[in-house]
Amino acid sequence: MRILTSEVTVNRPVDEVFGFFAKAENLNLITPPELFFIILTPLPIVMKKGAIIDYRIKLGGLKFKWKTEITQWEPPYSFTDTQLKGPYRIWIHEHSFESHQGKTVVKDKVTYLPPGFIAEPLINSLFVKQRLENIFDFRRQKISEYFNN
Repeated sequence: MRILTSEVTVNRPVDEVFGFFAKAENLNLITPPELFFIILTPLPIVMKKGAIIDYRIKLGGLKFKWKTEITQWEPPYSFTDTQLKGPYRIWIHEHSFESHQGKTVVKDKVTYLPPGFIAEPLINSLFVKQRLENIFDFRRQKISEYFNN
């Protein structure tokens, strides 16, 4: 299993920040354009435990359908989406929101396992790890711009 973490602090209250993430369509604002990210599930999506969301993304020139389930939902402090179908063998994305002196600390923790079985360490080091780090760098930047301007 691989783990990626990311954190950004924004100058907004936790309820407002969680509300932004509770709208699936806002994922388009914090996803790099080169992923050609499209939500296939009709909008608006009622976010709650058990909600299923279908997407399409492009990774390394290949199109993938991605299906996730909201497996944990605790507004306004956390939620988790878990891949049911997609490019990873395992993908569990934990989102947490902590109030701190009127600001909100937005944390992401992704537990993932790329495809490849025996070749997985090579696939991760050559293709996946850096790409994910770049995606989450973009995400941090966009979240900061959205809430701090």
